[in-house]
Amino acid sequence: MSFEVYRDAWGIPHLRASDPRELAFAQGRVTAVDRAWQLEVERHRALGGSAAFLGPEAVDWDVFARRARLADTARRCFERLAARDPETADWLRAYAEGVDAGLAEGTARAPEFAATGLVPGRWEPWTPLAVWLSTHILFAGFPTKLWREVVATRLGTRWTELFATDGPGTAGSNGWVVAGERTASGAALVAGDPHRFIEDPGVYQQIRLACPAYDVVGLAVPGVPGLAHFGHTGTVAWAITNAMADYQDVYRERLRRRPDGAVEALGPDGWQEAAVHTETVEVAGGDPVVVEVIETARGPVIAGGPGAATVIASDSGASTGREGVPAPGPDRGPGGAAAADRCEEPAAEPGPRPGRTDRREAPTAEPGPWSGLGYGEGVSLRYPPRVTGELGFEALPALLAARTVADVDRALDAWVEPVNVVQAADTEGGLLHRVAGHVPVRDRANSLRVVPAWEAVHAWAADPAPTPRAPVAGHAVMANARGLAAPLGVEFAPPHRAARIDALLSEAADWTPEAMTAVHMDTDNPSAARLLDAVRRLDAGALTPTAAAVRERLLTWDRRMAAESADAGLYAAVRGAVVRGVAAHGAFRALREPAPYPAVFQPWLALGPRVAYALETLLVAGPVPAADVDRIVRDALEQAARTGPHPAWGTTHRLAPWQALPDGDDAQWPGLGGDHDCVLSTSSVPGYTDRSARASAARYVWDLADRERSLWVVPFGASGVPGDPHHRDQLPLWLRGELAPVVTDWNHLTKEDEDRHDRDH
Repeated sequence: MSFEVYRDAWGIPHLRASDPRELAFAQGRVTAVDRAWQLEVERHRALGGSAAFLGPEAVDWDVFARRARLADTARRCFERLAARDPETADWLRAYAEGVDAGLAEGTARAPEFAATGLVPGRWEPWTPLAVWLSTHILFAGFPTKLWREVVATRLGTRWTELFATDGPGTAGSNGWVVAGERTASGAALVAGDPHRFIEDPGVYQQIRLACPAYDVVGLAVPGVPGLAHFGHTGTVAWAITNAMADYQDVYRERLRRRPDGAVEALGPDGWQEAAVHTETVEVAGGDPVVVEVIETARGPVIAGGPGAATVIASDSGASTGREGVPAPGPDRGPGGAAAADRCEEPAAEPGPRPGRTDRREAPTAEPGPWSGLGYGEGVSLRYPPRVTGELGFEALPALLAARTVADVDRALDAWVEPVNVVQAADTEGGLLHRVAGHVPVRDRANSLRVVPAWEAVHAWAADPAPTPRAPVAGHAVMANARGLAAPLGVEFAPPHRAARIDALLSEAADWTPEAMTAVHMDTDNPSAARLLDAVRRLDAGALTPTAAAVRERLLTWDRRMAAESADAGLYAAVRGAVVRGVAAHGAFRALREPAPYPAVFQPWLALGPRVAYALETLLVAGPVPAADVDRIVRDALEQAARTGPHPAWGTTHRLAPWQALPDGDDAQWPGLGGDHDCVLSTSSVPGYTDRSARASAARYVWDLADRERSLWVVPFGASGVPGDPHHRDQLPLWLRGELAPVVTDWNHLTKEDEDRHDRDH
């Protein structure tokens, strides 16, 4: 017998094997048994093949995945890893073999395969890298640069960063480390919760990995071996949040097609041949979609192409057309392309875009043999793994073997993408607070907008930027705010969550794991302050009596976004009306015209969500005059008065998880407390939907005094199989803010049938 599988009362797998390779096989196998459907969806998404069984709604993502060359990049990274670190490459191979060994059993348990006709495929050694890339390619929010380009082009460059905030496509998190001097045990605590789009099955898998070399509990990403983000080895624990660093660039490409079909791109040294081939996206219930995949010296072209209209702005300043793409459908982006449709205001008459006369304009192409051929424009994406052939996966086995924060620190020196803020603590009193990942050094303009591919100033330097670190004094907080990672990014989360966590942690010096739940579940909403200030400025005597009563309720509200709070529900109704009023203002008319980019990026480009998330700024700055802001707020109070009474916040603020194959029972999803800028961060799109698609994808407390006192929870459960007892058994805990115990005593676990594992291996 080479490995054993145990389960705790929540069905969480605890694996024990003879060596790291056997353990990786076991992790792959048990994940396939528990989550076969999820694994195969992720594999197909990484390959750009999910529309073949999910249908037309998945086409936009598949086209992007192929144009961005995600699978090819994963293969390239694995080949480089195999040459430089064959032991880690073999560890990845063992995980893929384990997945293959468990897929038959997992497929038989999952009804989605029969419902879609999907037959599971083979996992290659590089498939985990492809899944990782697919999961994180949008983490740095490069579509925000497309949005800034739209804003700068249509409103003027002075407004380029007007909407800067933790936008609709950004994954954030809370995390904090408390030194032993401020805990009841005298040993450090590491705690937090990653905020992601909630998926069913969940994006994090609770698991234990044990062999003679190490014994680690943590949260794995299904489809990827090890514990990249959150883990506790018994002597050291670590956790991460999104650093909000800017490490991906988008380039405006001038392209032309030669008579022989080859494509050339205009670079700093003139016209150069680009790599080009075609691929076909198969579509269940629809026609196949042929995709031309083009890659310039900057990177893969993800929008436009030879013969396409300009994707930025025409030289004449005339409005450009939208790229010919299928109508948007639900997509596992920031709320989905369907959410973008819901959030767009009715189209106003498009106004002319200002002409472009700065250095971004390309030189006129010389006349000659190319005259009259298929010229066009595109946008290319440059991202570190595509450039360097590295993802940093050699850090994963090293993290599992870590014994001290120094070990974690050394392991993460190899990390590439995504760029994270990391906190760690060990049983010797060591503490760590640093950034890990690859951020290229380049011109400041690269971080803001789409930059001209033909200007040499926008090239990347050979070496990445140094990653900052800071000492920990008492406690340290990471919540995506401008701070440790500030030199590496442009847009960060507002400071509210970080400041609130800092204030809560400062209130005590005897923290325990159980007490941390009060931090996790805090519903104070500091971002409401500016809107409440605008409400306070209004003369109550100028309002109707019912609107004046609304004003009075808001000004006496405790700012808590509790699920049962009717005042929070009233605030949300007023806020929504203000968001819609600001978005409808004539100052933003030009931004209501659809942006000329593929549908997969539209959630970042819809005006409504941008106004919703930047409302704090737009109430006091921007092109909407202060008098108009007051009018909009006054109208919102009157509207709330007419349409009331409004239900408690949790009545409309309900969970809306992403499911690859929706089960159709929308009424099952519960109401939530919290809000976008609360520590209990449950994001909706104010003004357009109160439904929450993003929330805590897990919560954890790692105790360095005693690992058995550590706590964790996920939104649903350990199993991805509908109807399984552990499919959603943790949801009640998650809703109440409770956490399950981390059990590491093998005598308190239930062992699975050994014969089944022997047959598989």
